[in-house]
Amino acid sequence: MAKLYFYYSAMNAGKTTTLLQSAHNYHERGMRTLILTPKLDNRFGIGLVQSRIGLKARGHIFDAGENLVRLVRDDIAEQGEVHCVLVDEAQFLSKDQVWQLTDIVDELNVPVLAYGLRTDFRGELFEGSRYLLAWADSFQEIKTICHTGRKATMVVRVDAHGRALTEGAQVEIGGNDRYVSVSRAEFKRLTRGDDARIEPQQVDLPLPPV
Repeated sequence: MAKLYFYYSAMNAGKTTTLLQSAHNYHERGMRTLILTPKLDNRFGIGLVQSRIGLKARGHIFDAGENLVRLVRDDIAEQGEVHCVLVDEAQFLSKDQVWQLTDIVDELNVPVLAYGLRTDFRGELFEGSRYLLAWADSFQEIKTICHTGRKATMVVRVDAHGRALTEGAQVEIGGNDRYVSVSRAEFKRLTRGDDARIEPQQVDLPLPPV
């Protein structure tokens, strides 16, 4: 029986690396996969799924209004049987698209592996993550470490001086120069409104001297 899996974490935990390894495992067994990646994530180029350690693969881009069941059906009609659908940056899915992933599993009998962040820089659930947590058959945390040595479970968006930002649009594409994974305790320290900051030597951030 096919299932919908959700693998979630803070940033820089290796989600994309794990996705690409899963795709490789299928390919080694002669099975075809379909990698889906949101159009708005253009850090490495449109349609390119790339990990921090250099692994990469081409993905099929989708936008916020696209019907993912139709996309998969069309791909099968053109390319033949698909054995697994893998979704990168799954937090950017809409509620309707998460439901469509359940249809891919339930109607097409194709397993779906979705990888994404759980919460945004304010500590709030992304829409895609909220409904994946509600509807996935299985979910698993991919762990990473805060610079304090604790497990990192949250993400902060920082300015050029390492101060956490608490206002702004939920989605702003960026990497290590904008976002840092931290523990819940560190998240509280950084966002409570005083002059707390992340220093350049604590994490690999290209922050200028203050």
